[in-house]
Amino acid sequence: MAIDVQAALQYACCVKAAADIAVTDLNNRAGQQTSSLNGVIYDIVASIYGNDLATDISPENDEKIVSFGLVMQGPDGGAVIAIRGTASISEWVHDAEFGRVTCPILPEGGETEDGFTAVYLSLRVGTGTTSPTLVQALPTLKFPRAVTTLTICGHSLGGALVTLLALDVAAHTGYKTPTVYSYASPRTGDQQFVDTYNQVVPNTWRLANRLDIVPLLPLVTMGYAHVNTYVELYPGINVNINAACRHFLTTYLYTLAKTAGVAGYPLTTGCDVPLTNLIEKV
Repeated sequence: MAIDVQAALQYACCVKAAADIAVTDLNNRAGQQTSSLNGVIYDIVASIYGNDLATDISPENDEKIVSFGLVMQGPDGGAVIAIRGTASISEWVHDAEFGRVTCPILPEGGETEDGFTAVYLSLRVGTGTTSPTLVQALPTLKFPRAVTTLTICGHSLGGALVTLLALDVAAHTGYKTPTVYSYASPRTGDQQFVDTYNQVVPNTWRLANRLDIVPLLPLVTMGYAHVNTYVELYPGINVNINAACRHFLTTYLYTLAKTAGVAGYPLTTGCDVPLTNLIEKV
């Protein structure tokens, strides 16, 4: 079955709503509404907090509570969990260590990347360390309407986090069939983890821009593998090929919008290669 590009764009917009919140902004947005996301207004049910990705450059990140995302509900009853990426992903790439730990979600879950796992285990719906974890809180959240579907989406580090989250949700809550959209996700675990995930969470779309380095890591030679189902995106020759531009969420939004024939999703400043420059190179 082919991916619904309009849906992929819509959920990328949900991730942007999470990413637009400053990481240091710990205000609980429950009870508020988002601005129109691709024409849809969502009710915010909960804010998501957690520890950022610790790296050799910034080891203190595992002690800082930051804003990570939102639990929302659309007018049709569809619930959405959206998780942002992080600037620390570039430091993680620089570290190039990618150690593995036993997957904490299921006994048959193989091994998962230790940094992503530590961040995932810290995700909560409150800023205190005793606040319920996201998965613990999910069945008790006060949604304005009956929940019809659950979609989980994230970019970059958020892509790895929603992979772990979706497995946990499907295995341990009443939401047995979540749909997942990840954008620019790195590999999250080993082949055993992937085999388990693909069986438990089959409704997954893993989108990656061509030339984006983050989805290429950690390496297969280090024992890592990607979950299904892969969708390669083609930003086009007018997008700067530097690593940051190919990884930005705005580039994913731009690429999906272009594919869907929708206007109004510009690239980040400096990532757009003007047509005149392309003509000059020819």
